[in-house]
Amino acid sequence: MSQAPGSPATTGTAAYDAPDGASALTGTYRRVIAVCDALDARVVDPYAPDEAALLPDGHELAAGPGVLDAFLDASAARITARHGAAPRRDVVASRALHDYLWSVSLLMSGAWYLDRRVPRVAPRDIRVDLTTGAFGIVPGQDFACLPDDPAAESAAARVVGHEEELRAELRAAVVDHVRPLLAAIGPTVRRGPRALWGMVADDLLSGVWYLGRTLGQEERAVRAATELLPTAIPPFPGGADFRRLTGRDGRRFPTRTRLGCCLYYTLEPASACLTCPRTCDAERLRRLQDED
Repeated sequence: MSQAPGSPATTGTAAYDAPDGASALTGTYRRVIAVCDALDARVVDPYAPDEAALLPDGHELAAGPGVLDAFLDASAARITARHGAAPRRDVVASRALHDYLWSVSLLMSGAWYLDRRVPRVAPRDIRVDLTTGAFGIVPGQDFACLPDDPAAESAAARVVGHEEELRAELRAAVVDHVRPLLAAIGPTVRRGPRALWGMVADDLLSGVWYLGRTLGQEERAVRAATELLPTAIPPFPGGADFRRLTGRDGRRFPTRTRLGCCLYYTLEPASACLTCPRTCDAERLRRLQDED
């Protein structure tokens, strides 16, 4: 990661004597990152700072207008370089928010999906590289787990009784983490609470779905995402609502329609997101079958 002003940290390559809870989560995060090629993230070791890790954290992003402006300016520069035109500021904010929500939610939901652990990720645990858009995570100590988890006896673990309690922990962890950022970036995104929380729901669900596909477990991931958000559970305005499209050879493809919008279609009008309300079922099927 390149240098940017903010809180000291470093990339997580050096070994260190972390607390038991942090050790349990470190391995989980590394597994999530290793599996997810589209997740530009790394584990951060707070005990071995170096010059490459002076990155702002998620708290500073939400609490410091200057840091948020720098975050959006950097995102605008990357979008302009990639698409050849300067985007509107609300588009920049929507894309930057989407990147944050998807990446951070996937780190949490990935821990839940792979190891049945729900970490409580504080905004200060997230590092943001303003230049590249990559994310770092400092493994915290607090997590919820089921009674049969090998780390259940750890002082950092909060044991819950069953799977639905663990799903509720994940929903609450995501909500608590992103609420300050939504308040800070909402005026620039120019959308109200329902649309913003729809984006959170979409990115939480799509992260689980993506992880399952990368593991060859799409059907399991669709079930898990549906159980995680079966319907509107405040502040999420809707549920997973997966449905099936039948292809020319009879194969059925899972899909859903997003509750919110990341405004990608404003950058590439001919390539709206596959789950965008603007993408009709015929176009979805064509693209799904072409990728198959």
